[in-house]
Amino acid sequence: QVQLVEAGGGLVQAGDSLRLSCTASGRYAMGWFRQASGKEREYVAAINWAGSTTYYQDSVKGRFTISRDNAKNTVYLQMNSLKPEDTARYYCAARPAGKPVYVSKYDYWGQGTQVTVSE
Repeated sequence: QVQLVEAGGGLVQAGDSLRLSCTASGRYAMGWFRQASGKEREYVAAINWAGSTTYYQDSVKGRFTISRDNAKNTVYLQMNSLKPEDTARYYCAARPAGKPVYVSKYDYWGQGTQVTVSE
């Protein structure tokens, strides 16, 4: 069983930045999802195990950056120019390497970390 632990959420103002992190040992492709209150879960970003290929939802392109440090078993989501509509609980997810990064099916999930962006 893969354990995923997210960190880095918080309350910020519009225009601020946050960096989320997620630790997971093993050779996994990683993704970030988010779910706002009363809305469906969204696939936000993903990165392959090698870190060479990424995926971003259109609404976060140019503002969010996903990266990973395999020596630390950690994937990051750098979120800049945050907007109130980015408010959601953010979840880290993992799956064995092999599927294209745009595929949103994952096998393992973290508990999530709350990101709240005020006006």
